[in-house]
Amino acid sequence: MADTSATHDVVRIAIDKRLMRGIGVALAAGVVLALTGAFGMDDAPLTTRLIYWLIVMLIGSVWGHLCSRGVERFVDLEMRPWLGVLVLTLVISGPLSVMVWAATALMFSGNRSIDVADLPLFLFPVTLVTAVLSALNIFLQRKPVQTHAAPVGTAPARFPDRLPMKLKGATIHAVESEDHYLRIHTDRGSDLILMRLSDALIELEGLEGAQTHRGWWVARDAVRGVSRGDGRATLTLEGGVEAPVSRRYARALRDAGWY
Repeated sequence: MADTSATHDVVRIAIDKRLMRGIGVALAAGVVLALTGAFGMDDAPLTTRLIYWLIVMLIGSVWGHLCSRGVERFVDLEMRPWLGVLVLTLVISGPLSVMVWAATALMFSGNRSIDVADLPLFLFPVTLVTAVLSALNIFLQRKPVQTHAAPVGTAPARFPDRLPMKLKGATIHAVESEDHYLRIHTDRGSDLILMRLSDALIELEGLEGAQTHRGWWVARDAVRGVSRGDGRATLTLEGGVEAPVSRRYARALRDAGWY
């Protein structure tokens, strides 16, 4: 029960951070759209534009967050970010167009009746803004996930429970993504399990390590050296396994003292 509670806390914190980041990006975009009078709204008072865009972008960010949680069940946003942008845009845009149409009608129609014929006019601008914000959110969150050793008295990491029988009790050096499988590198050899790296990163909380590449997690204690070539770093782990460090994660890992 303690292990499950700890995992739920990690998931909840991760979701909260992502939601707040998404809301922040959306509200900032809303301010820009209001100030520039985007989509033919330059004749409306600035205060009206700000209220309109902030409300619309807030609704959109919350709806987009809910959609992304569903899309992640089928698309690995870390491994296939551009596919994620496409799918999110398609899933979010339709219902969001209706929401934006309704909000626009309520704020700007005055005494005119709400005209359903105007609804298709909102599809392109909503789709465009959704695509841009989806890309920003996906690529802004592409930072190395760092996991931490479990403090004394707290639940240990859950991931070791997934080790195949022949590796039970082994020390995990790294986890490598191979298609829909993960190759677990340990001090007793390696083996494959069926799991996504994004799910494994949650269960690795409790072990000291970090994501070094979109397809790799490495235990900090397993690092024995670092080499450079073609502008990229490679970590040599205990047992001779080499783990790549992507340029996207290099600075964060360097700042954290990994090399």
